[in-house]
Amino acid sequence: MKLISSRERFKCSIFTITEDTAVEPGGYKAHRFVINHNGSAVMLAVDEKKRVLLVRQFRLAARTAMWELPAGRVDPGETPLKAAKRELIEETGYRARAWKKVVSFFPSPGFLSEKMHIFVATGLSAGDAAPMEDERIECRWFTTKELDDAIRTGKIIDGKTIAGYLSWQRYK
Repeated sequence: MKLISSRERFKCSIFTITEDTAVEPGGYKAHRFVINHNGSAVMLAVDEKKRVLLVRQFRLAARTAMWELPAGRVDPGETPLKAAKRELIEETGYRARAWKKVVSFFPSPGFLSEKMHIFVATGLSAGDAAPMEDERIECRWFTTKELDDAIRTGKIIDGKTIAGYLSWQRYK
């Protein structure tokens, strides 16, 4: 694919939206609006009992509060791992001695450039959380049985949580 033009249509502190035109293999001219995002770090914090730490917060776009893996944006100049370490402390207060990358993926590549990087964090020590001003976060530990049941019954509906947990279970 060859990008012919890209025009910024909207910009905020989290993402930009561009109007892009490209020529795909075979000559088809594609015209799309793309949400450009720096990427996200997702943390699957696992304690010594093999429980997983989830956070619950209200998600305006989904119009509901949901349990999910803690996550946050990768800031400009920051690696996904550095963002994961920072975000785990900010959202939960926990620090981890060991980190392992599980999977990276694009959650919605048809219009979103965001790439999510999921890390397992172990060797945890508790501390004080420092959420951002607009974050109202509740933390809770879930057993693997609880998570399996919640995913199977549709109580966990967050894509990064489902992808991260199932990838960890499959490839650990």
